[in-house]
Amino acid sequence: MLLCCLCEPAFGWGDDGHRIIALLAEPHLTAPVRAKVRALLAGDTSGLTGPSFADQATWADKWRDSDRNTTRERYERTREWHYVNIRLADANIDAACHGRPALPAGTPASAGPPRACLIDKIDQFIVELRDPRTPPDERRLALQFLLHFIGDLHQPLHAGDDSDRGGNDKKVLLPGFNPDNLHQFWDTTVVRRLGPRPERVARELSRTIGPVQRRDWSRGTPSDWARESYVVARTRTYAGLPGPGDDGRRSLTPAYVADATQTAKQQLCKAGVRLAWVLNTALR
Repeated sequence: MLLCCLCEPAFGWGDDGHRIIALLAEPHLTAPVRAKVRALLAGDTSGLTGPSFADQATWADKWRDSDRNTTRERYERTREWHYVNIRLADANIDAACHGRPALPAGTPASAGPPRACLIDKIDQFIVELRDPRTPPDERRLALQFLLHFIGDLHQPLHAGDDSDRGGNDKKVLLPGFNPDNLHQFWDTTVVRRLGPRPERVARELSRTIGPVQRRDWSRGTPSDWARESYVVARTRTYAGLPGPGDDGRRSLTPAYVADATQTAKQQLCKAGVRLAWVLNTALR
């Protein structure tokens, strides 16, 4: 059990990051789409999150972890869906997505094989959400996973990988916050620096998104967004990272932290805009 715990990476922007993304997206849903979203989410009886749109954006993590210390069926089946490890050395998305295998015919995306990448799962769940013939429970699951996965795709260390499990193997130090590793810093610490209340952070970030940005970000595919996040990982997240000290840890400099904070703001904004665009397009 100890070895399992040591080997398992962290996931997600953290709850606050996913709530911020949802809070950025929700005001930009059309009225008909907002009604459809609420109707679908009302069918959730899992009890894993609150009923709000922002709470439901954390559902996929709660679902994955709900049996992590018991049967591990949900955990093992869905944990790889949260990321796509595009190696810095070759930038090969096909390899990162295990050769891009098709979802077996007749298989709901929520029951798909465990060995699947974040890009392909987003594509599969968009197809299900768009199709009114999708059974209601599966369509709700598609929505719940998309609320989370589109956010995950914009966390740079869910796309870029320096043969370090998305930064989990790079130990870091930051006085006052004490993240354990680089992945945790980008998941939660950098978001925590934006403020303690997701609602307030989302309002502040929303004011920075102009109509041109909203137009430019409301296009492309999950593969395009993954490549974009990969570039951010390569040029911002890993570039400029201090070397390790004698204890193997990297002391994050004020310049690195400041740059990471601005980068995280933009990635959260892009994710919010694109989440709204995907839902408006799929449920119109």
